[in-house]
Amino acid sequence: MQTAAAIVAHLRELSSRPNIEGQRRFGITPKTEQLGICLPVLRKVARANRDNHELALALWQTGVYDARLLAGFGDDPQQVSRQQMETWVRDFDNWALVDGVCCTLFNRTPFAEEKALAWSKRRAEFVKRAGFVLMAGMAVHRKELPDEVFLAFLPVIAREATDERNFVKKAVNWALRQIGKRNPRLRRAAMAEAKRIKRLDSRAARWIAADALRELLAAG
Repeated sequence: MQTAAAIVAHLRELSSRPNIEGQRRFGITPKTEQLGICLPVLRKVARANRDNHELALALWQTGVYDARLLAGFGDDPQQVSRQQMETWVRDFDNWALVDGVCCTLFNRTPFAEEKALAWSKRRAEFVKRAGFVLMAGMAVHRKELPDEVFLAFLPVIAREATDERNFVKKAVNWALRQIGKRNPRLRRAAMAEAKRIKRLDSRAARWIAADALRELLAAG
């Protein structure tokens, strides 16, 4: 089994300046070291070290953006604690890290619903985004959850729909769309919520609602 230090050393050998520049053009601008490793490579390394909780913790501690993504891909969701989630969410500094960790790991933990609700109320942009990305990820991947979990998310989506920040409003919209695409009952509920959101006096809310309604109408 590889160590975190050995994996990061390998990733540094694969570092690509053009890839880093390409990522930055798409708003992937971490405050920590960035190596520009493409996702297929990271996922291949993760498959070789799957469900290794201690390794994931060590990779996160390196502070390297690519290693942190890898930690999210390879950790065991059943071993993730509430404290780990709170520690990691404070380190979120770009949308790709939020989405990679929340849609691959955090959405499969026993605390996903709890943290989605809690983080949706936080002020920090990437923490709030994480709350709504969790909702979207759960809607896609947690087939066993009852509709009531997602119905409870809809008023929260409406509550935060007036946040004009780009990375927040896009995540709010994503959560609304994915909930609506889960099944016919949730589609009706999500569309009704979108119509209420559309009446709010907010440019962000109107965009969130219009985009969601367009997709959910097409999906129906």
